[in-house]
Amino acid sequence: MRKSCSLKTKALLMHIATLLLIILAAGLSSQWLAAQIRLPAIVVLISVGLILGPVTGIIQLTLSQTELGELIGLGVAIILFEGGMDLKISEFKRIGFGISRLTILGPPIAWVLGGLAAHYVAGLSWPVAWVLGAILVVTGPTVILPLLRQARLNKESASLLKWEGIVNDPTGVLLAVLTFQYFTLHGSGLTPTLIGLGAAIGAAAVFGGIGGWLTGWLYKRGSVPTHLKPPMLMVLVLGAYWLSNLVQHEAGLLTVTLMGLVIGNMKLVEIEPLRHFKENLTIVLLSVLFIVIPSQLDFHHLEQLSWRSALFVLVILFWVRPLTIALATLGSSMRQQDKILLAWIAPRGIVAAATAGIFGPALVAAGYSDAEQLLPIVFLIIIVTVLAHGLTLGRFAQRLGLAAKSENGVLIVGASPWTLALAQTLKELKIDVIVVDGAYQRLKPIRMNNINSYYGEILSEHAEHELETEHLSYLLCTTDNDYYNALVCKAQGQHFGHHRTFQLATHQESSKEHKRLPLQQRGYFAFDAAANLGTLNQHLANGWKVQKTKLSKDFEWANMKERLGKAGQDWLLLGGVSPDGMLHLRSTEQNFTAKAGWTLLYFAPLATKKDNFNPEDSSPKLNNASPTGIEPVTAP
Repeated sequence: MRKSCSLKTKALLMHIATLLLIILAAGLSSQWLAAQIRLPAIVVLISVGLILGPVTGIIQLTLSQTELGELIGLGVAIILFEGGMDLKISEFKRIGFGISRLTILGPPIAWVLGGLAAHYVAGLSWPVAWVLGAILVVTGPTVILPLLRQARLNKESASLLKWEGIVNDPTGVLLAVLTFQYFTLHGSGLTPTLIGLGAAIGAAAVFGGIGGWLTGWLYKRGSVPTHLKPPMLMVLVLGAYWLSNLVQHEAGLLTVTLMGLVIGNMKLVEIEPLRHFKENLTIVLLSVLFIVIPSQLDFHHLEQLSWRSALFVLVILFWVRPLTIALATLGSSMRQQDKILLAWIAPRGIVAAATAGIFGPALVAAGYSDAEQLLPIVFLIIIVTVLAHGLTLGRFAQRLGLAAKSENGVLIVGASPWTLALAQTLKELKIDVIVVDGAYQRLKPIRMNNINSYYGEILSEHAEHELETEHLSYLLCTTDNDYYNALVCKAQGQHFGHHRTFQLATHQESSKEHKRLPLQQRGYFAFDAAANLGTLNQHLANGWKVQKTKLSKDFEWANMKERLGKAGQDWLLLGGVSPDGMLHLRSTEQNFTAKAGWTLLYFAPLATKKDNFNPEDSSPKLNNASPTGIEPVTAP
């Protein structure tokens, strides 16, 4: 008998392990596939979840709806905490007029309009309609944040969508909880509902606000070993979530959002490792949750949908959301383009699905039979809004002038005579360029030649919020301080992609073993091992020019190398522009293959080995009497 039980336990554990492996593999594979085909990841995840669940039956969980809801709640808590850490008070200072409208006025307006539509259009009873209206207040940071990374929106527009999505998620859930309690637990009494609201706010203030500050204070004091800080933070977040839910049902989501906001703005030295840990964990959780939740749907749920459900979705898209934004932003100084964008973009995500999964069965148990429609309607809205908004956000924002059309350009850190020459040539090739420097005088020749510039520190918080780099594909650090170049590349690698962060090669003395930085702590060396700033500026003073030549079938890459001489000594290859107009910077550690139709960018004397080789001279014409027109770069 004991042996039989042992075998059953082992079989159960193997089944659980297999299911977990299938879910993880399916989720992460869906994320990878979505990135390859440039679709919102949630679209692929939901599709795969439906295939693995109701279609094939591969994923069958034995958990009850309540147990599944509790586990989903833990995942959502971590996701919202990570989103809260991304909210910067400095952003609120810049666009607080818009954020306050969207997060204070927006939710009650959306709730009322959504509830009316749910009753009169979808045909739901008033209690179910008001709960559904509250659920649809949320705009899904789990969907918004990945979409923002793909759409390349300007910082102000992205901040508005991000703040609304993150703050309104717990607000919508709390509204749904209070509405549910009003109609089921407390009858028609308003006082208990208001007490519940006060309890939720109080719990969030204590466990989220004070608890978050104490956590940050302890981390600053070094009370927790560095290697334990990320996992310890996760435990503290889940603990705050659990304690808040004991005080008031679903108050935990508000708590963890506030906790993330507090910790994210405490200027902790370890904030980046903490954020990276949470980001990686969030990716895994999103992959799992968006596989698991749709896998639990069955065709019985789908049969609850009708033409009225479809009409309701259209009303949410084209009446409720636009009218909510119009009323909430009435008389505000927000840009008209942002109002139009917000009126269209409002995808729902994991929090809406999880909340509907909890309250749908609870309302049915309370005697509201039409609540069976709650979950399928919410899933229909999730699928439609994710598809409609995810597939149109980028192009719609571009039409409104709020997003970059493509990533094709370079951010150059450090002004010098040579960067001026390079920037001018790139500008002639219609490649976007921004030159950054902390010395006003060094930027003067850059501005005189009508090249975009930023006067300030690239690593400052001001640059983070004000410097628009969504349209740029490369970072090139060209100051004469090799270690500063490495620091900037390391800091900006997350934004540009580490494979697109370059710095000039180190000076000879810096390449010695005891001074050498490993690749993990710097950017890729641009162009050639001999291309340090001193050498480049010296070559420029000796008559070298930044030039460009287009390859053809009659004049190929091999012909050009033969005519120019020895690479790295007689000339330097800087990069190339492919036939589709995309810039590719060259590196000894990361090369490219140039073919016919490419325009090569190189640095060489005008007098070449062959007199009959006359490349197009694209050197800049300086508005200065000096041969360089710019002061030498000094260490920042």
